[in-house]
Amino acid sequence: MTPPVGAYAVDTGTGRVGVVTAHKGAYVQLRPVGGGREWDAEPEAVRAATTAERLSAATAYANARSRGEVP
Repeated sequence: MTPPVGAYAVDTGTGRVGVVTAHKGAYVQLRPVGGGREWDAEPEAVRAATTAERLSAATAYANARSRGEVP
C-alpha cells in the first residue's frame, strides 16, 4: 500500500526520503524533507519511512542548512 499524502516515504529506487505530495497518474510525487523540487516515483518503489529514516533525513537537512548549503 502506498503511503498517503503528507506521510514520510522512501523511494526505494533512489533511496531518497521525502514527503508524499500527490498520487498523479501512474506515479507518486515526493518532495524532499525541508522542501525542494518534487520527483516522481513508481508506486511499487515507495514505502513508508521508518522513524529512524525520518530523523536521519531531517538531521541531514538541518546540518546542510546550518552549513549554508540550502536556503
